[in-house]
Amino acid sequence: MFRRREPVPFAFLAEADTFRSNVTPPPRERASAGQIAGRSFLGLMIVAGLVGSLALGVPALSQDRAPAHTQQSQASRGH
Repeated sequence: MFRRREPVPFAFLAEADTFRSNVTPPPRERASAGQIAGRSFLGLMIVAGLVGSLALGVPALSQDRAPAHTQQSQASRGH
């Protein structure tokens, strides 16, 4: 095994690299059909919100290709 050559103030830190627990975690519970449906619905709602914001936002941010008709005030015409 790998041993450190420099002195370590706490012995347990030196041995922490090789320590393995013999306690196994409990198995994960399987998600129920309702939980899977709820997660799927939440995911679909998030995606639909992003697509909707793009559908509304992109046309509002795009610049018009044709020049806009602007009205000139009488002061800017220069009598």
